[in-house]
Amino acid sequence: MLTVLHVDTERGWRGGERQVLWLAAGMRERGHRAIVVARPGDELARRAGAATLEVIEAAPRGELDLFAARHLRRLIVRNRAEVVHAHTAHAAAIAALATLGTPAKIVIARRVDFPLRRNLGTRLKYGRADAVIAVSNAVAAVAAEAGIARERIRVVPDGIDLSRSVQAADDDTLRSLGIPGGEPLVAQVAALVAHKDPVTFVRAMASVRARIPRVRGLLVGEGPLRAVVQAEVTRLDLDRTLSLTGFRHDADELLAAADVATLSSVEEGMGSVLLDAMAFGVPIAATRAGGIPEIVDHADTGLLSPPGDAQALADNIVRLLTDQDMAASLAARARMRVEEFSVDKMVERTIEVYRSVLE
Repeated sequence: MLTVLHVDTERGWRGGERQVLWLAAGMRERGHRAIVVARPGDELARRAGAATLEVIEAAPRGELDLFAARHLRRLIVRNRAEVVHAHTAHAAAIAALATLGTPAKIVIARRVDFPLRRNLGTRLKYGRADAVIAVSNAVAAVAAEAGIARERIRVVPDGIDLSRSVQAADDDTLRSLGIPGGEPLVAQVAALVAHKDPVTFVRAMASVRARIPRVRGLLVGEGPLRAVVQAEVTRLDLDRTLSLTGFRHDADELLAAADVATLSSVEEGMGSVLLDAMAFGVPIAATRAGGIPEIVDHADTGLLSPPGDAQALADNIVRLLTDQDMAASLAARARMRVEEFSVDKMVERTIEVYRSVLE
């Protein structure tokens, strides 16, 4: 039996936090001990508790919070943790400090393809890591370029729970969000942050509406760019076409109700929300950013366009909305392809990484 501390002290609920929850639950199902370390009262702590997982609260004030590192060190010693899996950059720094003088191994998850900063903090975090788990080959390449030894980088794609039964949002729910029933619907589930490039999605929707006036859109997510995105919606006179929903607990149901799923990222580790769309049978129009082409093959399981190109993204959305045979064919092949990205495979591959560093 392995004992692993999963440390994720980010605020909010995004794809990375969902992977932590599924990984911890999968480890428990296999007889291992998985302890989730998360911010008190935050969504990950709440959901992990609801799943009856072991949860320990921690609220670091920054990457070099010595009090938080001491708290984590006590948890390592008290629980005889063999591995500390840091799922975020801040968690990695604290884990690097907390494990000093302990036998615990450090595994760092890397889910974004941002270039790593070449500074003392990066050397501290990644220099002490026994393994770095990259969610895609694109992320692995970025990590290697930053100087992380290639033999310490393991590629483990994110997984999706294929056993879920997700019902598409009903007409009443859609109407409450300003979406009348029967209209073609395009949905993007993504945080309103720079690397997701939601403004390009908004501009693409303006082009789509010019050709398909009845089209409606949902942008599901919250983030620091909300005001910027809303201003662009208003500037393009899309207030009656595109709804910004903010954070939603029923994001899966809203995505399942869409006729097209999009992801307009300019940087993307993998784009696990696209796995949801594939599982739900919703055809995809996304960009070629980062690791997205590793899960979506252009013209086979979806349509891809250059990052930042609103017109090209719009063209692909229009193709999927107007050519139903093509859309259905892409969605069917995507549903077969997504079987390769099950949660079970993600859990097993991650446990293999733990065992390899312990050996």
